[in-house]
Amino acid sequence: MRIVGINLYPVKSTRARAVDRARVEHWGLAGDRRWAVVAPDGEPITARQCRALFTVTAENLPGDSLRLTAPGAPDLVVPRPEPVHDVPVGFINLDHAAAGGDAADEWLTATLGRPARLVWLADPTARAVPSDVGGLPGDVYQLGDTAPIHVVTLGSLRRLDDWIAETAVERGEELPEPLEVGRFRANVVVEGAPAFAEDDWQRLRLGPVDFRVAGPCGRCVMTTIDPDSREGGKEPIRTLARHRRSGGWAWFGIQLVPQTLGEIAVGDPVEVLHP
Repeated sequence: MRIVGINLYPVKSTRARAVDRARVEHWGLAGDRRWAVVAPDGEPITARQCRALFTVTAENLPGDSLRLTAPGAPDLVVPRPEPVHDVPVGFINLDHAAAGGDAADEWLTATLGRPARLVWLADPTARAVPSDVGGLPGDVYQLGDTAPIHVVTLGSLRRLDDWIAETAVERGEELPEPLEVGRFRANVVVEGAPAFAEDDWQRLRLGPVDFRVAGPCGRCVMTTIDPDSREGGKEPIRTLARHRRSGGWAWFGIQLVPQTLGEIAVGDPVEVLHP
């Protein structure tokens, strides 16, 4: 098995940035989801309810600065917030974050067509991974949904494509195109594993870095939205709910917690470690 893709999402719910290599920190990949968009009341805004976020591309710059781009909008460089001015936010296990500044708020409000604020997680060790998704004492993560690093395998994606095609045939629907792996917004894409072999993994080594598997990833309606066209549909949730439903969730992919630090790269081997 090997890594065939590494993706960063500098701002939660914006477009993916494919990279050749990434540094692994205790809280996830460096430069991944340290920023997020919130409403004026601090509640997170994601592409689940604001698909215009898929038009925004964010790029990490030196010194924890950020560049925002979107069609029809001027580029905006957002400096690291200094001094840090905390504002209330409504994330799980996090009730405040640093304000990104008036310029960023105005840019996002104009681009998204709704009032919005940019926030930054100044201390990435401040947010504990929830215990109900496999977090243990000392596990921390950035502004992702549930855990530091999300992994999907191409073997499982191909099996899911087959199931979706079978569903379409049964319902007399037109055969859909295979899903793009980007629908699942994974940090790491792995090739060479049998379909859903990851269900049994407990510990992994990606390149030189060791990880604990916190658990599977419960999927939401975001996977039904094409990030390029921003159009929604029924798949893959409809078919995942048929084949991979348990405990009220449809599961696809796994969540990892780093056990050591280092750098991973596309092409690195992936090894299943036994307890």
